[in-house]
Amino acid sequence: MDKSSIPTIDLSPFFREGDEDGKKKAMETITQACTEYGFFQIENHGVPLDLMNQALELSKKFFDFPDEEKRKSSPNSGAPLPAGYSRQPDHSPDKNEYVLVFPPGSSFNFYPTNPHGFRDVLEEIFSYLVKTGFLIESILNVCLGLSPNFLKEFNHDRSWDFMAALRYFPATENENNGITEHEDGNCFTFVFQDEAGGLEVRKNGEWIPVTPIKHTIVVNVSDVVQVLSNKKFKSATHRVVRPKGKSRYSYAFFYNLHGDKWVEPLPRFTKEIGEAPKYRGFFFKEYQELRLRNKTHPPSRPEDVIHITHYAINT
Repeated sequence: MDKSSIPTIDLSPFFREGDEDGKKKAMETITQACTEYGFFQIENHGVPLDLMNQALELSKKFFDFPDEEKRKSSPNSGAPLPAGYSRQPDHSPDKNEYVLVFPPGSSFNFYPTNPHGFRDVLEEIFSYLVKTGFLIESILNVCLGLSPNFLKEFNHDRSWDFMAALRYFPATENENNGITEHEDGNCFTFVFQDEAGGLEVRKNGEWIPVTPIKHTIVVNVSDVVQVLSNKKFKSATHRVVRPKGKSRYSYAFFYNLHGDKWVEPLPRFTKEIGEAPKYRGFFFKEYQELRLRNKTHPPSRPEDVIHITHYAINT
């Protein structure tokens, strides 16, 4: 594996019968990437390429609207996250705006009415990404050596999944942070982006740009998988650096757990192999509440930001 790049995995063997060699090769590459730093890209993933392009174009049209028009789609209170249009508060170090949606049919959703067709495309791309999530989950299940369908049965409720269409503002002369370095708190995340770039992953202590490759989807393993695997698979550390002179547009899809799910290292990676657990257990919603507070009430000291290390067991 090239030490200065992110591997791109062809998923087409998983859509045809009999290509066991292709599946094996893909899973070997995914296992290595997840063991080292938790990031890879996928192609031939089953999400229609025209739909991905259309989703990006419609989000660009929406974010080009005047602020007063965008604010008509601002979220109602009561949702676990602000569905609809939001912009990072001025005090936030992150500089972006976004439209957040839950699964199609969720009572929390509050869609923009313009541009025409935006809602339909958001719902369609969401449904496709759920299917891609099922596939990646099944691949990770095999890569981790878990019993068949373990992750599918463990994580069978899709109601906490969500997706965001994002716009990152152009960098200024003095500042270019889009999203500060972090790890995602869910199971895994999908990202597809325009040609502007700016997504970076930390690998072997260095920041590696995730160069946009048309029609690929970036996958990053997140905290839940790291905890379940007792750190066999890494939660990817990543950030977004805003480009100069232009906005960056992307979509991020978060494959989650239900909030009432209990998360702890699995026996397969602890007592069955004589390893001590590296994390204490927690309810998923508890961790998400702590992470949301990081956003709404950013600590004055970076070391006070809650990460998965909040649950780490010192050994």
